[in-house]
Amino acid sequence: MERLQYFCTTEDDGLEVLTLLRREFRVSTNLLRQLKVTENGIMLDDTRVTVRHTVQPGQVLSILREPDSGKERRVEALEGPLDIVYEDSDLMILNKPAGLAVHPSPGHYDGDTLGNRVVYHLTKTGQNPTFRAINRLDRGTSGLMTCAKNKLSAHRLEELLAQDGIRRTYHAVCEGVGLPVSGTIDLPIGRAEGFGIKRAVREDGQRAVTHYKVLKEQNNRTLLEIQLETGRTHQIRVHTSAMGHPVAGDFMYGWELPSLPGRFALHAAYLRFVHPVTGKVLTFESDIPQDLRKLLK
Repeated sequence: MERLQYFCTTEDDGLEVLTLLRREFRVSTNLLRQLKVTENGIMLDDTRVTVRHTVQPGQVLSILREPDSGKERRVEALEGPLDIVYEDSDLMILNKPAGLAVHPSPGHYDGDTLGNRVVYHLTKTGQNPTFRAINRLDRGTSGLMTCAKNKLSAHRLEELLAQDGIRRTYHAVCEGVGLPVSGTIDLPIGRAEGFGIKRAVREDGQRAVTHYKVLKEQNNRTLLEIQLETGRTHQIRVHTSAMGHPVAGDFMYGWELPSLPGRFALHAAYLRFVHPVTGKVLTFESDIPQDLRKLLK
């Protein structure tokens, strides 16, 4: 099983393992709990140690990237097209097509999900076949999505996402014209009464902030560049609808378009974040799909 290593220096002499786990590996409380109960989860040189053990210069502290919790949700491996933008031992960046659900769920148990395809790819290439989506996209949204390939990277990426450390930019074609050149929508979002998944602007909702810039106006529609400050369910769709400019083709917050079967005009176009293990800044871009471009012609 793959391990992440840290070589102890003279400055670390006498420090507890827990201190180094927090400082060097940025281990969360939940991951630490799993490492403690996993055989050889935390090792100093070739010996399993507790978090209270002290280290000496020259020793190698290592942890499993994939400790065993026994609670992983397994997704069936089923073959299907997969547009992999980037892949290494810790994460994958995928370009998700519109109309494809991310997770198996009621109504999507037939295997036609991104998760099934990812698990098939991981199994075929001899990797840990566990699907962990970080920035999830609605079924009708296309574009860039991040998946972690082990628990260590998953915990760090989820932490980044919660702290707004993953910059996400979207392109949306919205109905109507006349919006200010740029602006910020700061409206709380909560569950719509009488609906399961639908959301609405509510005074008692969670804080939701969306920044936008107008890129183009044509054919009585507006192309927006949108950056999320928060990540609420259906945030972009709810906010643009609240402005009176719903995302084109959005059946839930606007109206459907025959020219966009199975999708609406929302595309995850840009991702930027620090790699959870190497610390390298990663940047990815995805052009707006042709079917969305046609809406502006």
